[in-house]
Amino acid sequence: MIEEIKGGVRLHLFIQPKSSKNQIVGPHNGMLKIKISAPPVDGEANTELIEYLAKFFKVPKRNVTLIKGDTGRQKTVDVEGISLSDAKALVTAAL
Repeated sequence: MIEEIKGGVRLHLFIQPKSSKNQIVGPHNGMLKIKISAPPVDGEANTELIEYLAKFFKVPKRNVTLIKGDTGRQKTVDVEGISLSDAKALVTAAL
């Protein structure tokens, strides 16, 4: 779900688009499930996911990078500028 990388964390995510609101749901098959309100059309869900994660982890949007999963529900995202312990604490508090 969350692993440490140099300068930040890597998130392994399962995305549910077209939800009523953006929120972290919890573990799902070894990944972190996140609901996103945008539809999966023309990259809208990816854009909203990056904005949501930047706001959630309190980092600039430029620090959030989609590494893998442009068109699928399973995504890998790097978030720079946050420690593993801080990231886990924020996710745990959101559940």
